[in-house]
Amino acid sequence: MIHLRLRRYLPFALFVAALLFSRVTGLAQEEEAAKAPGGQSIIETVKEGGPLIILIWCAIVLTSVTMVTFIIQNIMSLRKNKLAPPPLIAALQQTILNGNYQEAWETCNANRNYLANVLKAGLTRLGRGKEAVEDAVAEHGLREATMLRTRNSYLSVIGVVSPMIGLLGTVIGMMGAFRVLAGSGISDPRALSGKIGEVLLATASGLFIAIPAFVSYYVFRNVSQMCIVHADDVVNSLLIDIPFDELDGVQVGENFNAGAAQGGEGGARKVSMALTTACPICNGAITPGVNPCPHCGSTLDWQE
Repeated sequence: MIHLRLRRYLPFALFVAALLFSRVTGLAQEEEAAKAPGGQSIIETVKEGGPLIILIWCAIVLTSVTMVTFIIQNIMSLRKNKLAPPPLIAALQQTILNGNYQEAWETCNANRNYLANVLKAGLTRLGRGKEAVEDAVAEHGLREATMLRTRNSYLSVIGVVSPMIGLLGTVIGMMGAFRVLAGSGISDPRALSGKIGEVLLATASGLFIAIPAFVSYYVFRNVSQMCIVHADDVVNSLLIDIPFDELDGVQVGENFNAGAAQGGEGGARKVSMALTTACPICNGAITPGVNPCPHCGSTLDWQE
């Protein structure tokens, strides 16, 4: 199933595919007109091929449009700044440094990209320990990477299918050529050459789509791998300094719960004095130095 985001790129893809197709068709018509004045155009040749040839050419055009659409989508989405936007990285670094993990989760929840989705999964399991967080990050990282690779793999499918479509047109065209040869022999070379031209045009069209599809597939496969590695490095760098032992029992996410942090000196949380807006446990408004939090009752160990 084509991803819903493709709708955004479909009009431009249609324009590019139509432009390329019209250019190729125009060159073929110019060459044909130069060699055989008064000959049939490509459109007329396709029409004379019958319903099957028309259907095959519709499939070729649709395949080319789909290929251009996927290429445009990959160009727009497979970038390091898309998977891990620098402004988002800076915001999460400051939030996590201040110990406000609930706010970091809300920041990730408000964004839809590789970094936000993977880090959000890790923050959700923050109170279960370091190993649980690492497992969540690895699991969701693999899921996000698979989605990126799946969209790119459609280009490989197009690269395989398009020559088959052209080959089908070739077989049907050859059948027509042999029918002409059987009916009139070599007395009508014009009709025979028309059928052979139809065969070659179908084959060339399939290859014209397959070659850029395969090249784009391998290029975007390598690009996606580099972007995924970069985003994974960012996620690991954001999680490396989190004090997992101090966060035992905390539930970050939609059902936020400060857990063992509430009450008692043993559950005190270290908080930077630079935090001036919200409690890192409940995200409630708080003044630096206030202890405990007036909202959730958590004991805070304010640090200079």
